[in-house]
Amino acid sequence: MLNRSCIPTTFHLKGLSGLENIYGWVSVPLCFMFFVSIMGNGVILYVIHRDHKLHQPMFLLLTTLAITDILFSLSTSPSVLSIFLFHHHNIRSQLCILQMCFIQLLSISESSLLAAMAYDRYVAICHPLRYTAILTNSAVAKAILVSGLRGTLFLPAIISLQFLPYCKGNVLSHSYCLHQDVMKLACDGSNTFNIVYGFATILGTTSVDIFFIVITYILIIKVVSHVASRMEQYKLFNTCVSHLCAVFMFYIPMMALSVVHRFQVKAPSGFTNFISNSYIFVPPMINPIIYSIKNRQIRESFRETFHLRKIAW
Repeated sequence: MLNRSCIPTTFHLKGLSGLENIYGWVSVPLCFMFFVSIMGNGVILYVIHRDHKLHQPMFLLLTTLAITDILFSLSTSPSVLSIFLFHHHNIRSQLCILQMCFIQLLSISESSLLAAMAYDRYVAICHPLRYTAILTNSAVAKAILVSGLRGTLFLPAIISLQFLPYCKGNVLSHSYCLHQDVMKLACDGSNTFNIVYGFATILGTTSVDIFFIVITYILIIKVVSHVASRMEQYKLFNTCVSHLCAVFMFYIPMMALSVVHRFQVKAPSGFTNFISNSYIFVPPMINPIIYSIKNRQIRESFRETFHLRKIAW
């Protein structure tokens, strides 16, 4: 007979099993990525705030993306770093639930923002003369509000985890609390609501965003392919590079984690741990870097704000 009980008082977060002796070395790149995430996005926010020329719809979306990345790093990275720095694997269930709420809310919000930024690129390339009329500050503010509201759709599934019976221990597969991971510890047959509601929410949010981004870029490619000059084609595609990098860095680890958990794929623990940590460390670190390098207006504003010499990119 399985021992049925309420949610465990604490959950045990896994690190790299059997590699505890190199935790100190592993913590170095993780701390570096966390530092770059906070500082990089902080600098992006500071530069956009200082330069009134950047108070435009595109940079309003970028500002919100930077804030989302900072919050994402602050709500996830500490539990990972505490494992590799201090060998502290346990987390209280209340904090675990709170962390899951932040992860899902911010993940869905960021997915929505990336879809909105794809639409921004579409309008800028395909309808440049109507750009200011279509993408007003008011329209972008509404898109940001909708992205935040969409993020709250997953919260009922997470909150319901507190009321499930648990009979499979308290050991989680990752270095932070993930909804699918905690849900698997509940007794069989008790988490039907979580499975159905969670799948429906992801299908109606992230999946829709991915489909929208793909369709948007198909339309962009169709328009750009009719531009006669190769140089013009290059310039138009170059304006999308930052956004495409952000899309790939965000969705690839997310989809890999989803496949591993939802379809019970047997993957090496080292690979799963690498993907799960990439999901929380890489996008917040990469986004400010690629936008600083590839966006000319950000580069120029950065140079003016910090009084740097002009660099040829």
